[in-house]
Amino acid sequence: MSKQNIRNFSKEEIGEYLESIGEKKFRLQQIWEWLWQKHAFDFQSMSNLSKELRTNLEEKFTLPSLSIDTTQVSEDGTVKSRFKTHDGFKVEGVLIPTAERLTACVSSQIGCSLSCKFCATGFMERERNLSFDEIYDEVVLLNQQAMRIYKKKLTNIVFMGMGEPLLNYKNVLKSIERITAPDGLGMGSRRITVSTAGVSKMIRQLGDDQVKFKLAVSLHAPNDKKRNEIMPINETNDLKTLIDALNYFYKQTKSEITFEYILFDNFNDSLEDAAELMKIYRQVPADLVNIIEYNPIEFARFKKPAEEKTEAFMQFLDKNRVNARLRKSRGKDIDAACGQLANK
Repeated sequence: MSKQNIRNFSKEEIGEYLESIGEKKFRLQQIWEWLWQKHAFDFQSMSNLSKELRTNLEEKFTLPSLSIDTTQVSEDGTVKSRFKTHDGFKVEGVLIPTAERLTACVSSQIGCSLSCKFCATGFMERERNLSFDEIYDEVVLLNQQAMRIYKKKLTNIVFMGMGEPLLNYKNVLKSIERITAPDGLGMGSRRITVSTAGVSKMIRQLGDDQVKFKLAVSLHAPNDKKRNEIMPINETNDLKTLIDALNYFYKQTKSEITFEYILFDNFNDSLEDAAELMKIYRQVPADLVNIIEYNPIEFARFKKPAEEKTEAFMQFLDKNRVNARLRKSRGKDIDAACGQLANK
């Protein structure tokens, strides 16, 4: 039989295997710690196991893991890493430092199938989903970078890298289970945000699963006509369906939603657009609208609005008691900002 990834097995299943080869019970805890807390990327690094046990594990299981292929550092301290998977694919993750926090922006898919017209990843093919342990490895590697460069651990994780997290539902949820588990990374659920382009069926599923992490929705247009133009997903998940799903999610979890809204010059940045955005905000239990600076990419026709237009847009929202915040781009100079990840 072909060898299987040891991280796909439960603690109980690994325990049964150890029993079958006559190993003492305490070995299970040691192996589990190497897999999920000490982050061994091969069996030979498990230094407190006997040589014979390490060889047995190597003959029975595999331990595929991500490695850092290359790293770039921005003028503002943002670090972009390109990770390499065991089967040779490349995927990107970003470490974003600010005064108050260190955030890991992680990917959930290699490429993306949603083809959003403003996003570099949307112009790539979706090669495959990342497995839950690959997503976990992204966080581990970014945390190690944070410790090395900034002498601090990660404070937050956002699933805002490459891919649509809710189209890799099981792996994303299982990775979060391991990230938050006391015998994993032990991170608080409320420090994790999953961002979706609006897969309504899976937003309802999040509600049914009573998830504890935060949910963000990439809105980027205030009506169906404009959203259809830039986000093909809207043709099958229109705004009414999305709003209904978000209200269902809130009813099940009591967790408020964050909206993400990129401003595009002469497309969605008028005061009429701001008024329509305000109406959507009032139909959903939203805690915040993140207004995001557009980061140009070579394939897209969009531009960033002039500062006066952005200011007028923000003032309108403020005057109408919409809790909105202008999010400045980080890592633009190394193509690490929102919408720029494309394995360049």
